[in-house]
Amino acid sequence: MARQIALLRGINVGGHKKVQMARLRELMERLGYRDVRTYVQSGNVVFTGPDRPTAEVADELEGQLAATFGFDVSVVVRSRDELADVVRANPLREVATEPSRHLVLFLAGPVDPERIAGLGADDFEPEAFHVRGREVFLWAPGGVRDSRVAKALCEQRLGVTATARNWRTVERLLALADEGPTE
Repeated sequence: MARQIALLRGINVGGHKKVQMARLRELMERLGYRDVRTYVQSGNVVFTGPDRPTAEVADELEGQLAATFGFDVSVVVRSRDELADVVRANPLREVATEPSRHLVLFLAGPVDPERIAGLGADDFEPEAFHVRGREVFLWAPGGVRDSRVAKALCEQRLGVTATARNWRTVERLLALADEGPTE
């Protein structure tokens, strides 16, 4: 069994794709997952399940969410250890001083380097970004809404499903995963 984190993309935003967290927890438990915990309303689920590839878990959840709620929801899953590695390896820790303006884009797969070849980190100063495996780290000191780097690194450009979480949420999800089972 392994602790995992599911990140649902685009639910409960502006009254669209409404998913009650209690129903989401019930769905996860019906699927056989244990120790299910949600964090805020934006679709963050920490749970214990069989140790299997995260892409398989994401596919299962996407299918079950569509069947249960009647709309498509993209899901990205990370293991507890993968999330710990994201926190440990944070390449922007020296510049990203405000957690709400420091984001991680969690990707369903790695970015083809050719898709971002024309983007230089210096092109967006004082904003910053760093692509590392299946994550893109962003620093938007002026806020995400008006961020040039966030617009440049949209899902369409990256060519892979992505969902963003601010640094405070990333750290909280790791803490929840580390709390382990709730008996």
